[in-house]
Amino acid sequence: MKFNGTRKVKNVILLIGDGMGFSYTSGLRYFNHASQNGFMTPTIFDQYFVGSQSTYSLDRESNITDSAAAGTALATGYKTYNGALGLNIDQQAVPTVLEYAKFRGKSTGLVGTSQINHATLAAFAAHIESREQYDQIADDYLDERIEGNLKIDVMLGGGTSYFVRNDRNLVEEFVKNRFGYVSNLQELVTNKNEQLIGLFAPVELPKQIDRDSTVPSLTQMTKAALQRLQQNPNGFFLLVEGSQIDWAGHDNDIVGAMSEVKDFEAAFKAAIQFASDREDTIVIATADHSTGGMSIDRNDNYKWNPNVIKSITSTPFVIARRLHDTKDMTILKHHMPFSLHEEDLKTIKLTLDMAVEDTREALINIINHYSSTGWTTKGHTGEDVPVYAYGLNRHLFSGRMENSDIARILFQIMD
Repeated sequence: MKFNGTRKVKNVILLIGDGMGFSYTSGLRYFNHASQNGFMTPTIFDQYFVGSQSTYSLDRESNITDSAAAGTALATGYKTYNGALGLNIDQQAVPTVLEYAKFRGKSTGLVGTSQINHATLAAFAAHIESREQYDQIADDYLDERIEGNLKIDVMLGGGTSYFVRNDRNLVEEFVKNRFGYVSNLQELVTNKNEQLIGLFAPVELPKQIDRDSTVPSLTQMTKAALQRLQQNPNGFFLLVEGSQIDWAGHDNDIVGAMSEVKDFEAAFKAAIQFASDREDTIVIATADHSTGGMSIDRNDNYKWNPNVIKSITSTPFVIARRLHDTKDMTILKHHMPFSLHEEDLKTIKLTLDMAVEDTREALINIINHYSSTGWTTKGHTGEDVPVYAYGLNRHLFSGRMENSDIARILFQIMD
């Protein structure tokens, strides 16, 4: 693959909004808009839109991708079967852009809001037949080397339960390899290690709207990674994943979805700010696929109501859990400060004798109704997703492409 007008890139920042199709970024524009009328202010994504990419995998059973296959295509340039990490369709290990960056002497980083050994992130640093092998993926982050060097220099996200296990304490082993280790925002801010592992939750981080001050935002983790990686005179490759846009989409949870897209938007802005003073850096933001078939309307209302979503102070899961803990319906007013019909209150109250999950589902349905948010599925949707780019060689990502083309371009411009 040869490209005209290319210059060698020193630094690559790739951001993946997992599950973030066009409806999410369009929804963000409505969400950021202060009123029901008038021209909407463009989001930061709009300014850097360059094209779209196709997401389908080569799975023999399914023509809609999962995160592992899409992540592998974005990481290696090879489309593959669903569930595969760093393997082509013939189950052969293929190099990733992260590994190639390390081979070229660059520093590397993984940042996400899921466990850092989850599918999309893992596709850039592991070669495994099934994405479900979380312990093995975590082991490979330490055990697999590039010319004797650890392949990832900065890892920030969730996943303590996979890295501190009865059979192996990977955190201790990383520390023995001169890594720093942090487990909350204060430690992240004060730590000075150039190589760092930060695990801020047993599995995934809370969604941004639910986080307390001890848990870093995606932006704070991105800035902490950039601060360390830029110290390498050869440059770096950094992958940043807004992991839980997808998880909110699977739940049809518009509160969680908008919270996570806002978190991702802020991280993208931080990456742009880092690159804006430099002429040696490319920033790309895209998605691995879209999730949930989110619709900015429901039941032919022709009026989406993001103010309902903005007024809610926690995800439906957190609200449901607090309702079950207290059995106090009055706390709904604190979390959802708008008038609910008596029927809706009765529905919620009835679920308090059921499981927390039943209450959460009831809250999600009610919020979707009041905000007029539609959904078509609880799975992935198969449509093309947006590509945004800023900086050196931005033009190479213009137009429609395959997801695998993104990796192929990155290999080329790092060479």
